[in-house]
Amino acid sequence: MIDIDYQSRTPIYVQIVNEIEKCIIHGKLKPEDQMPSIRELASELGINPNTVKKSYSELENKNIIKSISTKGTFITSKIEEIVEEKINTSFGVIQKEIDELKMLGFTLDEIRERIK
Repeated sequence: MIDIDYQSRTPIYVQIVNEIEKCIIHGKLKPEDQMPSIRELASELGINPNTVKKSYSELENKNIIKSISTKGTFITSKIEEIVEEKINTSFGVIQKEIDELKMLGFTLDEIRERIK
C-alpha cells in the first residue's frame, strides 16, 4: 500500500502522508477504513514507530484520519472535501507554472504542445 523511497531527500514521514493521500484519491482507502496501528505500519515499512506517529499526527491535523481511543485510527468521512482541496492545490501549482512560462514568452498553444 505505501511505497517509500529510502534514498529520497523527502522525509519518510512526508512520504507516508503523501502515499496515504494518494491511496485515498485513488480509492484504495475509503471513508471509515481502519488504518494499521503505528507499530504495525512501522514494522511493515521497517522504520521507527515515531516516524509513523509523526505521519499520523500530520494526517490528523489535515483531518484525513481520526484516532478513536481503544478502537484504532480511521479514515475520516470528509474525504470528498480533502480530495477536492488536493485537486485545487494541484491546479493552483499548474496555473502558477503556466503563468511563469507565459512570462518567459510561451503561448498557451506552445505550452500545450510541449506537454503532449
